[in-house]
Amino acid sequence: MNREQFSPWHERFTSPLTWHYAGFAVLLVAAIVLAVRLGLDWAAVDSHAADVLAGKQVELKAMELQTAPLRGLDKRVEQSREQVNAFFAKRIPPNYSTISNRVDELGVASDVRPTRVEYTQGEPGSNLTKISMDASITGEYPAVMRFINSLERDPIFFVIEDMTLTGQQGGTVSLRMQVSTWLRPADALASGLPATPKSTQPTANQEGE
Repeated sequence: MNREQFSPWHERFTSPLTWHYAGFAVLLVAAIVLAVRLGLDWAAVDSHAADVLAGKQVELKAMELQTAPLRGLDKRVEQSREQVNAFFAKRIPPNYSTISNRVDELGVASDVRPTRVEYTQGEPGSNLTKISMDASITGEYPAVMRFINSLERDPIFFVIEDMTLTGQQGGTVSLRMQVSTWLRPADALASGLPATPKSTQPTANQEGE
C-alpha cells in the first residue's frame, strides 16, 4: 500500500470531528456508569431509610402501648375517689350504736334470738378500723338462714368470716358467728370498744345475755 491508500484513514483519525465523537462516547459511557451507580446507591439509601422509618414506627407503636394505661389517669383517680366516698357514705356506719342496733333489728325481723353478742375493734387504719362481732344465735333453721342472708345483703357492710354449729335440737339450731364491719378511725375510737384480742377467744363489750 502506498501513502495515498492510508490518507483517508489518517485524515479521519486526525480529524477534530472524530476526536469529538470519541470524547462524546467516552463521556456518554461515563455518564451511564455514574447513572447506574447513582441508581444503585439511591436504592440502597432508600432501602435503609425505609428500614429506619419502619423501626421508628415500631418504637412509636410500642410507646403508645406503654403509655395507653396512663391516658386519662387523672380522671380515673378522681372517679375512684368519688366511688370510695360514695361507698363510705352508704355502707360504713357512722358509729358503733348503728351497728348494734342494726344487728338487733335484723334478729327481730328474722325471728332469731341472740344469746351473746360481743364487739371489739382492731388496730386503727389510715381510713377504716375493723369492728369484729362474735355472736351466738338460736332459732329455727329457716329463721337463722334469713338472718344470715339479711346480714350479707344489708346496706351496712357486714362480712361473715366464720360460722360454727354449736347445737341442734329438733328444728332449732344454735350457731356461733364471727362477723366483721368497719368504722372510721375517729368513730371507732369514740365507741370505747376494747381491742380485738390476738387469740380466737373474744373478750369485749357483751350484750344480750
